[in-house]
Amino acid sequence: MKLYYVFKEGISGFKRTRLSMAISVFTITISLILLGAFAIIYRNASDIVQSFRNRVEMEAFLEEPIDEQTYPVIEKRLLAIPGIQSVTFISKDEAAKIFKEEFGEDIHSVLDFNPLPASFKIHLVDSYKNSDSARVVYQQIKSTAGVDDVIYRKTLLELIDRRSRTFVLISLALGIGLTIVAIILVANTIRLAIYAKRKIVTTMKLVGATRAFIRMPFIIEGIIQGFLGGLFAAGILYGVIHYAAQLLGSELREIVLVQPWFYGAVFAAGIVLGMLGSLFSIRKFIGENVG
Repeated sequence: MKLYYVFKEGISGFKRTRLSMAISVFTITISLILLGAFAIIYRNASDIVQSFRNRVEMEAFLEEPIDEQTYPVIEKRLLAIPGIQSVTFISKDEAAKIFKEEFGEDIHSVLDFNPLPASFKIHLVDSYKNSDSARVVYQQIKSTAGVDDVIYRKTLLELIDRRSRTFVLISLALGIGLTIVAIILVANTIRLAIYAKRKIVTTMKLVGATRAFIRMPFIIEGIIQGFLGGLFAAGILYGVIHYAAQLLGSELREIVLVQPWFYGAVFAAGIVLGMLGSLFSIRKFIGENVG
């Protein structure tokens, strides 16, 4: 009987404050759509940033003259440095071939000797593909015996780090802002429902109803608002994403397509927003007196 009453009173709140409920559901829906769209943009932006990071590699040029038997020793030293995933040896002849491929000129036709040094191309682990970690690895490579010089795209890494930090901060601020707005509107809607039922709430307190029993219908109202907002948002996002995927070519569809769990996460986020808004409201507005 108590459970039936709780759900009945929770649903009845929609009849008493229809306009405010509709506004609250609409706000949750729009907030989740914006958050979902931004999550897709953030994912693609992160993938692009990571692709740029993956292009950053170090090249350690070896001292000359150097004995060929020393190459494996240097390779072993480099692999022992934290942050280095793998190394690839480039001999003097291979360096000349690369020069010809990139510049269309045979180094032997310009000079009587090959001035290009042997080197190791160094690939970092993902967690070290940032300016601070790369600088530490660079210094350790530089101090390795047999290494003459080290080059890498330091400026590019620093630029990526600055831009990615800015993007993360903006994303975080936007996400928090939309979440707060949705919670506040749900809380205000529940507050109106509490005010509309203030006499009933007061009577229930007088007859000894527990605080949890009084609060539960309002929590149900918030959950229902979040349920509807999450359902609408997930449905709209699904329709828009799949329509956009049809307009794009097969190579670009991956930009907008998301995994099925994404829609479930949007739906669950709506329920959480509704519940948080109702919890915030009842903790603040259901006290010893309701006026």
